[in-house]
Amino acid sequence: MPRIEPIPWDDLTPAQRKAMQAGMDSGAYTDPLPLQIMAYADHEQVPDDGDRHPNFPRHLLDGKLLELLRIRSAQLGGCEPCMASRKVDGATEDLVACMADPSLSEDLTDREKIALEYINLMGTDHHRIDGEMYRRLAEHFTLAEIVELGLTCSHMIGTHRFMHTLDIYGDDAPVLRYDPDQVGVTWKEAHRETAPSD
Repeated sequence: MPRIEPIPWDDLTPAQRKAMQAGMDSGAYTDPLPLQIMAYADHEQVPDDGDRHPNFPRHLLDGKLLELLRIRSAQLGGCEPCMASRKVDGATEDLVACMADPSLSEDLTDREKIALEYINLMGTDHHRIDGEMYRRLAEHFTLAEIVELGLTCSHMIGTHRFMHTLDIYGDDAPVLRYDPDQVGVTWKEAHRETAPSD
């Protein structure tokens, strides 16, 4: 059984069950369990308990925490533009300086410290995220927030690593040059041969 118990099939909303069933029927999903876990974070409204982040306006987590996670992920992934930018006032330079070892900062809440510990592990050694880590997260986060935290951290880490590979501030000429014919199209569309006319 997964470390987070999936929402029972009958307790999912009709819309969730319909979408999951359609995915299984089409072969897109082989097992609904991951989706039944992600369904914890499915929400319609913005929570009314804290500042919102400009990049994540409907998020369950508050804006300051999201900003700390975003910056730490950028540090882990080597994304220079994202390391330098600040989008929420609560993410001070003093806080940012302590994110490599959040236990050293007295200005971070316990909730922020464990979330930063989680993203550090997710970005450096995700095999060390075990049942004990999830028990500790549950002392500060709801199940919905834990799922949202995991999805957010994994998305951020992948994005920042991708940005690092682009060498945004590099001095070399672009490897791939701008081509207006390749904006928003697939390989097949970009290389379509003109059909012979009748």
